Amino acid sequence: MTRKILETKLAAIRSGAYKPTDFIIADAKDGDIAFGATAPGPDPERPGRWKPRAAHLQAIRDMTASGLVDIMLMSASTAERLSDEGLFKKSKVTPAIRLNDATDIWAGRGGSYQRDPARDHRTARLDQVKPITDLGLYSVTFSNQTIVDLANAEAYTRFRVEAREAKIRYFLEVFNPAFDVGLKGADIGSFINDNILRTLAGVMSADYPLFLKLQYNGPRAMEELAAYDPGKLIVGILGGAKGTTRDTFELISKAERHGARVALFGRKIYLAEAPLDLVRLMRAVVEHEIGPEEAVRDYHDRLARAGIKPKTPLARDRKITDPVLKD
Repeated sequence: MTRKILETKLAAIRSGAYKPTDFIIADAKDGDIAFGATAPGPDPERPGRWKPRAAHLQAIRDMTASGLVDIMLMSASTAERLSDEGLFKKSKVTPAIRLNDATDIWAGRGGSYQRDPARDHRTARLDQVKPITDLGLYSVTFSNQTIVDLANAEAYTRFRVEAREAKIRYFLEVFNPAFDVGLKGADIGSFINDNILRTLAGVMSADYPLFLKLQYNGPRAMEELAAYDPGKLIVGILGGAKGTTRDTFELISKAERHGARVALFGRKIYLAEAPLDLVRLMRAVVEHEIGPEEAVRDYHDRLARAGIKPKTPLARDRKITDPVLKD
């Protein structure tokens, strides 16, 4: 099997020899386990309707074949189907599977699950995951509610035991809670950082996550976490809502500058007019070849050459709309 570029990059980051070309980019194509029928994105040829599953699978094939990403994150059923095709056998892209689907990612139309604290739940079975890949994602959200967070912490401990027995590695996703958790004397970045480090203090090397995936809570929080135990604790960011194209490039640029070494973007990629061009420019931005604003102009030039109408006019698409990116 082809050696995966992920292993080379992780080794460079851990050794302290990191260069921007070692930055890890993952395409999060696991949305079907959260959004259901809407996961493939809106169908431009049928306004008000959604692309079929076939389009979702083809987007994964196309991105994997491009070699632009290092990790392809999928639901278990998607990974099984594409693995059976042999998609990853000769690819340098590492397949990964979402190993739990806690209730805060349940996002069916009309649902209200995210109003409540996240409860751990696992649909994927580790014994069925292992023949496909040895890498997965495990997610936890801290709600500042003792009973809920205690139950989720115990679920995380049980998961680590099973993952170790199954010889499955994982990276740890930590969401910001979707509601006000009533913090006293701290901001959300501090709350998240302290709970991550408190939790991992009890985790030995055999069960330690390969890296983190969390929301960017500003430069101070990112720098604090990235500087805490470099080489051991590798920090990555999640993409969140689509936002503008400038938001996408600004996020990956600022996160890398303040210590992040991984980015896992879902909606920012699959909702783009030209996902492959977007990721090419993400690479150029994170490798300091081009600035975020210039990258937006380049992206629109590429759309124009391809005859693709942008969803957002350039004047608006070049603006930063996410408040956390304005610091």
